[in-house]
Amino acid sequence: MSTKLPHHTIEGAPTAPALLLGPSLGTSTALWDAVAPELSTAQRVVRWDLPGHGKSPAHLIGPGATVADLADLVLALADSLGIDRFSYAGVSLGGAVGLHLAVHHPERIESLAVICSSAHFGGSAPWEERAELVRREGLATLAETAPQRWFTPGFTVPGLVDDHRNTDPDAYAACCDALAAYDLRGALAEVGAPTLVIAGREDPATPPAHAREIADAVPGASLTELAGASHLAPAERPDAVVAALRGYFGGAAASGMAVRREVLGDAHVDRAQGNTTPFTARFQDFISRYAWGEIWTDPTLARRERSMITLTALIAHGHYEELAMHVRAARRNGLTPDEIGAVLLQTAVYCGVPAANSAFAVAQRVLAEEGDE
Repeated sequence: MSTKLPHHTIEGAPTAPALLLGPSLGTSTALWDAVAPELSTAQRVVRWDLPGHGKSPAHLIGPGATVADLADLVLALADSLGIDRFSYAGVSLGGAVGLHLAVHHPERIESLAVICSSAHFGGSAPWEERAELVRREGLATLAETAPQRWFTPGFTVPGLVDDHRNTDPDAYAACCDALAAYDLRGALAEVGAPTLVIAGREDPATPPAHAREIADAVPGASLTELAGASHLAPAERPDAVVAALRGYFGGAAASGMAVRREVLGDAHVDRAQGNTTPFTARFQDFISRYAWGEIWTDPTLARRERSMITLTALIAHGHYEELAMHVRAARRNGLTPDEIGAVLLQTAVYCGVPAANSAFAVAQRVLAEEGDE
């Protein structure tokens, strides 16, 4: 990786729409660990580290840095990956970077999600003081109090606190300089990209009032408040953040993933996602986008009917491993064991007795496992 670019990770199919995920001050790409894999079923997800955070070089910024400097790093990263337009979601400082991009580089931003962030961060004085403290004493003291600033009482993510403790102090202080100089309140009306604002109801760093200020000023923006979430919502309430972002960014692949889970069950889909590799990522994207996002979501046929058609096709081609999965799916879609048996009996006429014989053996085993006689 170039030492002129921030450290980054990439998940999802290369052909999928690009989604860049920005971090909060003091964290790393690990902030998105519970969110990015789910989003990568529909997008090419690129996570990036702030300078001196995670694995990013500290020299990428220096004293007097601005949010514009960080935004330029994001654009350089996108350019290096051949990404022209992209969707963007960012937390806190990462969200500020997204707002800056939407205002000053609107041609690059497809859509935007601003999470636990603000159009300003309380004026320059607190950040100037923090930058001075960190340059003088390092990050040990701030890291000790991070859970109180980041999470609701009793909750923490030790790995993220360790990221805070291990961040380069000079780069952290430079990010504080950027926050001190940042104020986009007068430019929010210039944001033209579709914008979703997400707030943690128990966030002391950027309270919901900051989110409402953005949502009220950005034309057409939507606002979602998450109960039980503080400042690092993707780590504390990942399911809620995934649901909000998937519905907002995902398109056909996102709706397809939802149907896929409803029909096949979370356990099966989680196994499939867990086994995804760079080699198979495009195929998983294809399944979510077309099989489940286009065909299974078409309302012309009910899911019961689709299950019957699918069972017949799998038997005709001898795909008995897939047949077992879709016998379970047929039960979820409302078919009774008797109805499944009737479908299999009909295949004896049109697909052949040996095929139906094998299918009955598979179905009987699956139904027994499911507790059906």
